[in-house]
Amino acid sequence: MSTLETPKSGPAVEEPPYVTIVLPCYNEQDHVIDEVERITTAMDSSGYTYELVAVDDCSTDETLARLKQAAPRFPHLRIRAFHRNGGSGTVRRIGTQEARGEIVVWTDADMSYPNERIPELVQLLDKDPSIDQVVGARTSEEGSHKLLRVPAKWMIRKIAEMLAGQKIPDLNSGLRAFRKSVARPYLRLLPPGFSCVTTITLSFLMNQHDVHYMPIGYAKRAGKSKFSFVSDAYRYILQVLRMIMYFNPLKVLMPPALWLVGIGIAKGLWDMVEHPFYFPANTVMIFLSGLLIGSVALLADLIVRSRGE
Repeated sequence: MSTLETPKSGPAVEEPPYVTIVLPCYNEQDHVIDEVERITTAMDSSGYTYELVAVDDCSTDETLARLKQAAPRFPHLRIRAFHRNGGSGTVRRIGTQEARGEIVVWTDADMSYPNERIPELVQLLDKDPSIDQVVGARTSEEGSHKLLRVPAKWMIRKIAEMLAGQKIPDLNSGLRAFRKSVARPYLRLLPPGFSCVTTITLSFLMNQHDVHYMPIGYAKRAGKSKFSFVSDAYRYILQVLRMIMYFNPLKVLMPPALWLVGIGIAKGLWDMVEHPFYFPANTVMIFLSGLLIGSVALLADLIVRSRGE
Protein backbone atom coordinates (compact mmCIF):
# COMPACT_ATOMS: atom_id res chain seq x y z
CA MET A 1 0.00 0.00 0.00
CA SER A 2 1.43 3.34 -1.01
CA THR A 3 1.52 6.11 1.50
CA LEU A 4 0.24 9.51 0.46
CA GLU A 5 2.63 12.26 1.48
CA THR A 6 1.41 15.69 2.39
CA PRO A 7 3.07 18.17 0.04
CA LYS A 8 5.37 20.60 1.77
CA SER A 9 4.14 24.17 1.63
CA GLY A 10 6.57 26.76 0.26
CA PRO A 11 7.51 30.00 1.95
CA ALA A 12 4.63 32.39 2.48
CA VAL A 13 4.36 35.04 -0.21
CA GLU A 14 4.12 38.49 1.27
CA GLU A 15 1.15 40.48 0.02
CA PRO A 16 2.17 43.81 -1.57
CA PRO A 17 1.08 46.91 0.34
CA TYR A 18 -1.83 48.99 -0.89
CA VAL A 19 -0.01 52.33 -0.45
CA THR A 20 3.57 53.35 -1.17
CA ILE A 21 4.74 56.68 0.27
CA VAL A 22 7.79 58.11 -1.48
CA LEU A 23 9.76 60.41 0.82
CA PRO A 24 12.70 62.29 -0.77
CA CYS A 25 15.38 63.10 1.81
CA TYR A 26 18.23 65.52 1.23
CA ASN A 27 20.04 67.03 4.20
CA GLU A 28 17.11 66.56 6.59
CA GLN A 29 19.02 65.10 9.55
CA ASP A 30 17.40 67.25 12.25
CA HIS A 31 13.81 66.32 11.48
CA VAL A 32 13.65 63.33 9.11
CA ILE A 33 12.93 60.84 11.91
CA ASP A 34 10.17 63.10 13.27
CA GLU A 35 8.64 63.09 9.78
CA VAL A 36 8.94 59.31 9.45
CA GLU A 37 7.28 58.89 12.84
CA ARG A 38 4.46 61.27 11.93
CA ILE A 39 3.75 59.42 8.67
CA THR A 40 3.92 55.91 10.17
CA THR A 41 1.70 56.87 13.11
CA ALA A 42 -0.97 58.18 10.71
CA MET A 43 -0.75 55.16 8.41
CA ASP A 44 -0.76 52.63 11.28
CA SER A 45 -4.04 54.16 12.47
CA SER A 46 -5.57 54.21 8.97
CA GLY A 47 -5.97 50.48 8.45
CA TYR A 48 -4.24 50.61 5.03
CA THR A 49 -1.28 48.36 4.34
CA TYR A 50 1.67 50.50 3.32
CA GLU A 51 5.38 50.93 2.80
CA LEU A 52 7.34 54.11 3.40
CA VAL A 53 10.22 54.44 0.93
CA ALA A 54 12.71 57.00 2.24
CA VAL A 55 15.09 57.87 -0.59
CA ASP A 56 18.29 59.58 0.50
CA ASP A 57 19.43 61.80 -2.38
CA CYS A 58 23.16 61.62 -1.51
CA SER A 59 22.82 63.84 1.56
CA THR A 60 25.99 65.50 2.85
CA ASP A 61 24.85 65.37 6.49
CA GLU A 62 23.74 62.51 8.78
CA THR A 63 20.33 61.94 7.15
CA LEU A 64 21.11 58.45 5.84
CA ALA A 65 22.84 57.35 9.04
CA ARG A 66 19.90 58.44 11.19
CA LEU A 67 17.43 56.67 8.89
CA LYS A 68 19.41 53.43 9.15
CA GLN A 69 19.71 53.81 12.91
CA ALA A 70 15.95 54.29 13.30
CA ALA A 71 14.93 51.62 10.77
CA PRO A 72 14.40 48.79 13.33
CA ARG A 73 11.70 50.92 15.01
CA PHE A 74 9.70 51.21 11.77
CA PRO A 75 8.93 47.84 10.15
CA HIS A 76 7.25 49.48 7.14
CA LEU A 77 10.23 51.72 6.39
CA ARG A 78 12.35 50.89 3.34
CA ILE A 79 15.52 52.94 2.76
CA ARG A 80 16.90 53.63 -0.71
CA ALA A 81 20.24 55.47 -0.97
CA PHE A 82 21.52 57.28 -4.05
CA HIS A 83 25.27 57.53 -4.64
CA ARG A 84 24.92 60.89 -6.37
CA ASN A 85 22.47 63.75 -6.10
CA GLY A 86 19.74 63.16 -8.66
CA GLY A 87 17.24 65.85 -7.71
CA SER A 88 13.71 65.76 -6.35
CA GLY A 89 12.18 64.64 -9.65
CA THR A 90 14.62 61.75 -10.05
CA VAL A 91 13.91 60.57 -6.50
CA ARG A 92 10.16 60.64 -7.05
CA ARG A 93 10.39 58.93 -10.43
CA ILE A 94 12.57 56.04 -9.24
CA GLY A 95 10.62 55.73 -5.99
CA THR A 96 7.39 55.47 -7.98
CA GLN A 97 8.82 52.96 -10.44
CA GLU A 98 9.95 50.74 -7.56
CA ALA A 99 6.73 51.20 -5.56
CA ARG A 100 4.88 48.00 -4.70
CA GLY A 101 1.64 49.78 -3.78
CA GLU A 102 -1.32 50.44 -6.02
CA ILE A 103 -1.58 53.98 -4.63
CA VAL A 104 1.55 56.15 -4.59
CA VAL A 105 1.90 59.17 -2.31
CA TRP A 106 4.45 61.94 -2.81
CA THR A 107 5.39 64.23 0.05
CA ASP A 108 8.40 66.04 1.54
CA ALA A 109 10.48 65.44 4.66
CA ASP A 110 10.78 69.11 5.68
CA MET A 111 7.78 69.22 8.07
CA SER A 112 5.93 71.69 5.82
CA TYR A 113 3.10 69.40 4.65
CA PRO A 114 0.45 67.93 7.01
CA ASN A 115 1.55 64.34 6.44
CA GLU A 116 -0.81 63.13 9.15
CA ARG A 117 -3.52 63.69 6.52
CA ILE A 118 -2.07 61.25 4.00
CA PRO A 119 -4.75 58.63 4.82
CA GLU A 120 -7.40 61.18 3.80
CA LEU A 121 -5.87 61.50 0.32
CA VAL A 122 -5.73 57.70 -0.01
CA GLN A 123 -9.31 57.37 1.19
CA LEU A 124 -10.57 59.72 -1.54
CA LEU A 125 -8.96 57.53 -4.20
CA ASP A 126 -10.16 54.37 -2.49
CA LYS A 127 -13.79 55.47 -2.33
CA ASP A 128 -14.11 57.08 -5.77
CA PRO A 129 -12.65 55.06 -8.70
CA SER A 130 -13.25 58.00 -11.06
CA ILE A 131 -10.57 60.09 -9.29
CA ASP A 132 -7.02 59.32 -10.43
CA GLN A 133 -5.08 61.87 -8.41
CA VAL A 134 -5.65 63.85 -5.21
CA VAL A 135 -3.56 66.98 -4.69
CA GLY A 136 -3.13 68.72 -1.36
CA ALA A 137 -3.98 72.30 -2.36
CA ARG A 138 -2.19 74.70 -0.01
CA THR A 139 -4.26 77.50 1.48
CA SER A 140 -1.21 79.60 2.40
CA GLU A 141 2.35 80.23 1.21
CA GLU A 142 5.15 79.85 3.73
CA GLY A 143 8.06 79.23 1.37
CA SER A 144 11.23 81.25 0.97
CA HIS A 145 11.30 84.45 -1.16
CA LYS A 146 7.62 84.91 -0.35
CA LEU A 147 7.28 88.42 -1.81
CA LEU A 148 8.59 87.24 -5.17
CA ARG A 149 7.37 83.66 -5.03
CA VAL A 150 3.65 84.32 -4.54
CA PRO A 151 3.12 86.53 -7.64
CA ALA A 152 5.45 84.35 -9.73
CA LYS A 153 3.59 81.15 -8.81
CA TRP A 154 0.25 82.88 -9.43
CA MET A 155 1.37 83.92 -12.91
CA ILE A 156 2.72 80.45 -13.77
CA ARG A 157 -0.50 78.85 -12.49
CA LYS A 158 -2.64 81.20 -14.59
CA ILE A 159 -0.59 80.39 -17.70
CA ALA A 160 -1.04 76.68 -16.98
CA GLU A 161 -4.81 77.14 -16.45
CA MET A 162 -5.15 79.04 -19.71
CA LEU A 163 -3.21 76.48 -21.71
CA ALA A 164 -4.74 73.43 -19.97
CA GLY A 165 -8.24 74.89 -20.11
CA GLN A 166 -8.96 73.93 -16.48
CA LYS A 167 -8.83 75.56 -13.07
CA ILE A 168 -5.79 74.49 -11.04
CA PRO A 169 -5.93 75.52 -7.35
CA ASP A 170 -2.35 74.37 -6.69
CA LEU A 171 -0.04 73.52 -9.58
CA ASN A 172 3.07 72.44 -7.70
CA SER A 173 2.03 71.05 -4.33
CA GLY A 174 4.46 68.44 -3.05
CA LEU A 175 1.74 66.42 -1.30
CA ARG A 176 -0.35 64.21 -3.57
CA ALA A 177 -1.64 60.67 -4.04
CA PHE A 178 -2.31 58.96 -7.36
CA ARG A 179 -2.89 55.60 -8.96
CA LYS A 180 0.40 54.10 -10.07
CA SER A 181 -1.20 52.36 -13.07
CA VAL A 182 -2.38 55.72 -14.42
CA ALA A 183 0.88 57.57 -13.72
CA ARG A 184 3.22 54.92 -15.17
CA PRO A 185 3.23 56.23 -18.81
CA TYR A 186 4.12 59.74 -17.65
CA LEU A 187 7.01 58.91 -15.32
CA ARG A 188 9.56 59.21 -18.13
CA LEU A 189 8.50 62.83 -18.61
CA LEU A 190 9.48 63.86 -15.09
CA PRO A 191 12.38 66.34 -14.98
CA PRO A 192 15.02 65.93 -12.26
CA GLY A 193 14.12 69.11 -10.35
CA PHE A 194 11.18 70.56 -8.40
CA SER A 195 9.00 70.98 -11.52
CA CYS A 196 8.29 67.23 -11.45
CA VAL A 197 5.15 67.95 -9.41
CA THR A 198 3.98 70.41 -12.07
CA THR A 199 4.66 67.77 -14.72
CA ILE A 200 2.58 65.03 -13.08
CA THR A 201 -0.31 67.48 -12.53
CA LEU A 202 -0.38 68.61 -16.16
CA SER A 203 0.13 65.06 -17.47
CA PHE A 204 -3.06 63.96 -15.73
CA LEU A 205 -5.06 67.06 -16.66
CA MET A 206 -4.03 67.09 -20.33
CA ASN A 207 -5.05 63.43 -20.69
CA GLN A 208 -8.47 63.94 -19.09
CA HIS A 209 -7.69 62.11 -15.84
CA ASP A 210 -9.79 63.37 -12.97
CA VAL A 211 -7.75 65.35 -10.42
CA HIS A 212 -9.29 66.25 -7.06
CA TYR A 213 -7.95 69.05 -4.86
CA MET A 214 -8.10 68.79 -1.07
CA PRO A 215 -7.37 72.01 0.88
CA ILE A 216 -4.46 71.64 3.30
CA GLY A 217 -2.43 73.85 5.59
CA TYR A 218 1.22 74.57 4.87
CA ALA A 219 3.83 75.22 7.54
CA LYS A 220 7.19 76.92 7.35
CA ARG A 221 9.76 74.31 6.36
CA ALA A 222 12.34 72.96 8.77
CA GLY A 223 15.95 73.41 7.74
CA LYS A 224 17.30 75.27 4.74
CA SER A 225 15.27 75.59 1.55
CA LYS A 226 16.71 74.04 -1.62
CA PHE A 227 14.49 76.26 -3.80
CA SER A 228 16.30 78.84 -5.95
CA PHE A 229 13.83 81.51 -7.02
CA VAL A 230 15.36 82.59 -10.34
CA SER A 231 16.47 79.23 -11.73
CA ASP A 232 13.54 77.17 -10.41
CA ALA A 233 10.88 79.71 -11.46
CA TYR A 234 12.43 79.72 -14.94
CA ARG A 235 12.31 75.92 -15.04
CA TYR A 236 8.67 75.92 -13.90
CA ILE A 237 7.64 78.21 -16.78
CA LEU A 238 9.61 76.15 -19.30
CA GLN A 239 8.12 72.92 -17.98
CA VAL A 240 4.56 74.23 -18.23
CA LEU A 241 5.12 75.21 -21.87
CA ARG A 242 6.93 71.93 -22.57
CA MET A 243 4.12 69.82 -21.17
CA ILE A 244 1.41 71.70 -23.08
CA MET A 245 3.50 71.41 -26.24
CA TYR A 246 3.93 67.70 -25.61
CA PHE A 247 0.22 67.00 -25.28
CA ASN A 248 -1.48 69.87 -27.16
CA PRO A 249 0.91 72.02 -29.25
CA LEU A 250 -1.95 73.88 -30.95
CA LYS A 251 -2.70 75.58 -27.61
CA VAL A 252 0.74 77.18 -27.62
CA LEU A 253 1.51 77.78 -31.29
CA MET A 254 -1.78 78.44 -33.04
CA PRO A 255 -2.80 81.68 -31.22
CA PRO A 256 0.40 83.61 -32.18
CA ALA A 257 0.19 82.13 -35.68
CA LEU A 258 -3.36 83.39 -36.18
CA TRP A 259 -2.49 86.79 -34.70
CA LEU A 260 0.46 87.23 -37.06
CA VAL A 261 -1.56 86.14 -40.10
CA GLY A 262 -4.37 88.51 -39.10
CA ILE A 263 -1.99 91.42 -38.53
CA GLY A 264 -0.26 90.68 -41.85
CA ILE A 265 -3.57 90.70 -43.74
CA ALA A 266 -4.76 93.91 -42.02
CA LYS A 267 -1.45 95.64 -42.69
CA GLY A 268 -1.48 94.41 -46.28
CA LEU A 269 -4.93 95.94 -46.85
CA TRP A 270 -3.75 99.22 -45.32
CA ASP A 271 -0.65 99.16 -47.53
CA MET A 272 -2.83 98.60 -50.61
CA VAL A 273 -4.84 101.71 -49.79
CA GLU A 274 -1.74 103.85 -49.21
CA HIS A 275 0.49 102.31 -51.90
CA PRO A 276 -1.50 100.29 -54.46
CA PHE A 277 0.16 97.04 -55.52
CA TYR A 278 3.09 97.52 -53.15
CA PHE A 279 3.70 95.40 -50.06
CA PRO A 280 6.56 96.42 -47.74
CA ALA A 281 8.97 93.69 -46.65
CA ASN A 282 7.77 93.85 -43.03
CA THR A 283 4.19 93.10 -44.09
CA VAL A 284 5.31 90.04 -46.05
CA MET A 285 7.49 88.89 -43.14
CA ILE A 286 4.66 89.19 -40.61
CA PHE A 287 2.28 87.23 -42.84
CA LEU A 288 4.82 84.51 -43.69
CA SER A 289 5.88 84.18 -40.02
CA GLY A 290 2.27 83.47 -39.11
CA LEU A 291 1.97 80.87 -41.86
CA LEU A 292 5.22 79.18 -40.81
CA ILE A 293 4.26 79.03 -37.12
CA GLY A 294 0.82 77.71 -38.07
CA SER A 295 2.39 75.03 -40.25
CA VAL A 296 4.69 73.98 -37.41
CA ALA A 297 1.68 73.87 -35.07
CA LEU A 298 -0.25 71.57 -37.40
CA LEU A 299 2.80 69.35 -37.94
CA ALA A 300 3.44 69.12 -34.17
CA ASP A 301 -0.22 68.26 -33.58
CA LEU A 302 -0.02 65.54 -36.24
CA ILE A 303 3.02 64.04 -34.49
CA VAL A 304 1.21 64.09 -31.13
CA ARG A 305 -1.86 62.40 -32.61
CA SER A 306 0.19 59.68 -34.29
CA ARG A 307 2.35 58.90 -31.24
CA GLY A 308 0.04 56.07 -30.21
CA GLU A 309 0.41 56.56 -26.45
